[in-house]
Amino acid sequence: MATYSGRYKVLNKEKYKGDHTNVIYRSHWEMLCFKWCDTQPSVKEWSSEEIIIPYYYDVDKKYHRYFPDLKIKFTDGSTYLIEIKPDKETRPPKGKRKTRQYITEGLTYVKNMNKWEAAKSYADDRGWKFEIWTEKTLQKMKIMPVLKPIKPLPPFKPKKPI
Repeated sequence: MATYSGRYKVLNKEKYKGDHTNVIYRSHWEMLCFKWCDTQPSVKEWSSEEIIIPYYYDVDKKYHRYFPDLKIKFTDGSTYLIEIKPDKETRPPKGKRKTRQYITEGLTYVKNMNKWEAAKSYADDRGWKFEIWTEKTLQKMKIMPVLKPIKPLPPFKPKKPI
């Protein structure tokens, strides 16, 4: 899938809490979620990357800043912090240890776990909920269509000369 990024044009400015002229999506999934928040009647207000959560990264032993993808307040009064990530980044890496890919995926996983632990604590302190939305979540919520697997092409058979 191609990488999408750009500036999202907020349709319902009264629903957006923050600078509605500076809403940046870093993936196609984020853009779809922004559109969903913007048009969903059950969403009272929303914002993207407007909250800063400090977190401690276990690898470099330093504090960093985390900006969750979404804060959504629903008409029922509930508030959610949402992170949008591929499902594979929510699980520990698989494969051969000591490979560059395994190490990179491992570091990403540790960083995500540290961020999400801080986000959950931040949300709990305020009576909010923290959730990670993956492609599976977005498909279940009908924010994103369920993509059917592409069938492989049959092997190429050259034509016999006439």
